[in-house]
Amino acid sequence: MPTPTWSSTKAKVQLRLSVQRLRTMQQKKEAQAKSSRRDIAMLLEKGKIESARIKVEAIINEDINLELLELLELYCELLIARFGLLDQNTREPDQGIKEGVCAIIYAAQRTEVKELHVVRELLVQKYSREFSTAVLENRGDCVSDRVAKKLLVETPPAQLVDGYLMEISKAYGGKWTASSNQAVAKDEAGKLVGITSSIHSCTHSYSEERPSIAKLPDLPPTEEEEEKTSNKSNGTATSGQENPEEDFESLARRFQELKKR
Repeated sequence: MPTPTWSSTKAKVQLRLSVQRLRTMQQKKEAQAKSSRRDIAMLLEKGKIESARIKVEAIINEDINLELLELLELYCELLIARFGLLDQNTREPDQGIKEGVCAIIYAAQRTEVKELHVVRELLVQKYSREFSTAVLENRGDCVSDRVAKKLLVETPPAQLVDGYLMEISKAYGGKWTASSNQAVAKDEAGKLVGITSSIHSCTHSYSEERPSIAKLPDLPPTEEEEEKTSNKSNGTATSGQENPEEDFESLARRFQELKKR
């Protein structure tokens, strides 16, 4: 594809086409964002907070991109309104249009608007390559902070995500708040603690109240053991019967001896 050279007529036409395309893209993205917000409200109603937070982060990035498209539309309208300054034969843009020129050169490639890409190439050809390189590197902060910050890729802060969730829930009749989300998390943690403590208490009470194991009965004696025990009992019985007779005889002998004296 040949590199486009500066043409006043072509530049004005492409600027107007860019404005129309940017507006159409904004409307399309707004419709998509509305559908996504409805889905997020349903997720909040079902209690799927983490899924809702992920979708909200995507919506925040889309909103930032939407703001970028709106700014680029305004810059294109500015260049159309001040096209006389843009059509001057100078190596650098006039201060009245420099902010718009720098913003389009810097951010046009980050959009899906082909007409804006053509405008960017025309501006690069009109001014020098050195000027375009300085703009792409943002030397001297020539690019507006409003544009540069919207091209940063970063995770949205948690407070911004919570704010989006609250507004979406409120818009669709919900009552979700960041504090309620923390309360739910605490309740779930409390339930886990309660379940754990109840398990420990049940285990402790069972160990205290469980019945003692009954002692098993002794095995019945064998025939040999019975004979031994019977012999022992007979022996003790006879010995117990013989002892009184021996004592009586000894007393009788002592009595006879006393009589002899």
